[in-house]
Amino acid sequence: MNNERFDGYLSLINKRLDTLIPECDFGEDIVHRAMKYSLSIGGKRIRPVLVLEFCRICGGSVAEAVDLACALEMVHTYSLIHDDLPCMDDDDLRRGMPSCHVKFGEEYALLAGDGLLTRAFGVIANSSLSRRNPTAALNAISALSYLAGCNGMIGGQVVDLINEDKAAPIEILEVLDRLKTGALIKCAALLGCLCADADEKMTMACIGYAEKIGHAFQVVDDILDVTGDEKELGKPIGSDAENNKSTYVSLLGLEKSKELAASLTEEALSSIDYFGEEGEFLKDLAIKLTKRTR
Repeated sequence: MNNERFDGYLSLINKRLDTLIPECDFGEDIVHRAMKYSLSIGGKRIRPVLVLEFCRICGGSVAEAVDLACALEMVHTYSLIHDDLPCMDDDDLRRGMPSCHVKFGEEYALLAGDGLLTRAFGVIANSSLSRRNPTAALNAISALSYLAGCNGMIGGQVVDLINEDKAAPIEILEVLDRLKTGALIKCAALLGCLCADADEKMTMACIGYAEKIGHAFQVVDDILDVTGDEKELGKPIGSDAENNKSTYVSLLGLEKSKELAASLTEEALSSIDYFGEEGEFLKDLAIKLTKRTR
């Protein structure tokens, strides 16, 4: 993969994220610190990187896409804060660091998540895209709202909760992952394409790629919960089995799960063939995600 491009994207995203959470002098600064903490404790930044690359590959301005990428990362981070809360997954660690509610308290973590979610839509509304192409910005806000909501990520979390401590069939698992994990990755494709004024063929190629790597991403996550290194992952392994949670590994077995991840990755690579040599970064990224160890 073009590491120089990836690192360049990370630099743009991290610098902009740092400026998008304003300082506050009226006592509520603890929430702003909690928001910045959760945004800054690492993570792969896959979703915002994809926004920038989808925009670039469709002929758009990467600089103009940065705010959309950051908005998506804010929504993703809010979801992680809330996932870790005692009323949800009750996880004390996130990426090897104390979860937001452990560091700042449950009430402030809840509000930090709310703050990131609401800030995200304001970021798009005030972006340079909104000034250049208000309709595209409105469509971006609509896409993020839909795919982060009950028909997307939140809906996936509901399916996850309903099927806790149950041996859910693979059909349910696929719905869960398409919504909970895949929706925001699909959103990355839509945001990048909207920012680039991409045509229908470009958009469908990007969405096809995003849907396949989103599915593969979760399959690999399930594999790593069995085979991963706890220190490298930054979280306990084996928690899925302890919680009697259905996973691709529990339903298909380890080897079949690896084959599925590889097959989905190949389908993602085929989807991006439309862009020819310009698609090499995305192809390399898909392979890297399949082979990742954390």
